[in-house]
Amino acid sequence: MNTSTTLLNVNEIFYSLQGETTRTGFPSLFIRLAGCNLQCRWCDTAYAREGSPVTIARIIQKIEAYPMLNHITITGGEPLLQKETFVLLHLLCNKNYPLQLETNGSISLARVPQQVHKIVDVKTPSSGHHDAFNFSNIQYLQPHDEIKFVIADDNDYNYSKEFLQKYLAHVPCVVNFSPVWGVMEPQRLAEYILHDRLNVRLNIQLHKLLWHIEPKHF
Repeated sequence: MNTSTTLLNVNEIFYSLQGETTRTGFPSLFIRLAGCNLQCRWCDTAYAREGSPVTIARIIQKIEAYPMLNHITITGGEPLLQKETFVLLHLLCNKNYPLQLETNGSISLARVPQQVHKIVDVKTPSSGHHDAFNFSNIQYLQPHDEIKFVIADDNDYNYSKEFLQKYLAHVPCVVNFSPVWGVMEPQRLAEYILHDRLNVRLNIQLHKLLWHIEPKHF
């Protein structure tokens, strides 16, 4: 496929610190693709529904301008809505770039290269899309991948805990419990995790601690 003519609908490309997951704090180049198939209540990137066409060749040029990055984050919106995303993923894997893919969990991961570090959401009741998860995706999770639950209240927490125990007890990947910023107090969620002796990671959004809302672009 000709990368100089293959287009992706891109919302933004920026360099900043990774704010979430086990790579929190490391420099990352974020490629935010436009469009999403869900309308989650707690979405903090609703602006990503809009974008502009950018060739894959141009995206590669942007990446090459940051040789010291720790990893590349393909995010959205929902990046797997665009079939050209798989072209980009395979191309970057062939170039040995460390890749992190953030996806809402509703679209099959079957075509995602195995070496990609996948961050897969399981939507909780308060999001409005607790039935969106594609259960076939569990079979594609590997030890280097991560699941993320965004938790706003006790109902979300109990839902996440039950989902974990029922479907993920034997899945060898990191599970993140992430409090909704300004709604669920991190300390409260931490105490729930410790009380119930859950083997999960408390996922605090570093970029919101540093810059209050979104990552600062460099």
